[in-house]
Amino acid sequence: MDAFARTFLPAAADAGLDMPTISRHLPVFRRCLGADPVLLVTRCTRADRPLAGEYLLVLTRNRLVVTHESRLVHKLRLHLDAPIHELAHVRWAPDPLQTSVQLAATAIDGIRERFTIKVRHPDAVWHLDETFGYVFQAATQPLAAA
Repeated sequence: MDAFARTFLPAAADAGLDMPTISRHLPVFRRCLGADPVLLVTRCTRADRPLAGEYLLVLTRNRLVVTHESRLVHKLRLHLDAPIHELAHVRWAPDPLQTSVQLAATAIDGIRERFTIKVRHPDAVWHLDETFGYVFQAATQPLAAA
C-alpha cells in the first residue's frame, strides 16, 4: 500500500464521506495525485456559486485537486487539478463565527477559484489554517542554497 492509499482513506473518513462516494472519486484522485500522501480531504462549495452543489477538495504537499459530482446521476467532473507552485495569490480566512473557511487561489489560467469549506467544530478551523499554512506558505518560501 502506497502513501496515497494509506492517507486518503483515513482523511476521507474524517471528512465524513461514505464508501460509495469514496469509490466514485478515488480513481480521479489517484490519477491526478499518483502516490502523493494526502493531507486533507473535505467537502466544499464554490463561494461564487453556492447552489451549484458540493465539490470535493483534496490537498497534498504538491497538488490541489477539486472534483464536482452532479446531484442526479452522480456524474463526476474534474474541476481543478493544479500543482501548488502554479497557484497564485492563495488566501484563506475563517468566517467570524468559525463555522467555515474561505479558500481562494488564482489558477495558472488566470481564473480565481473561491471555495467555502464548512466545518463541524470550531477546532477544525485551526486545523485547516495549519494545513493551509503548511502547504501554501512553504510553497512561497525560496529554496535555501545548498
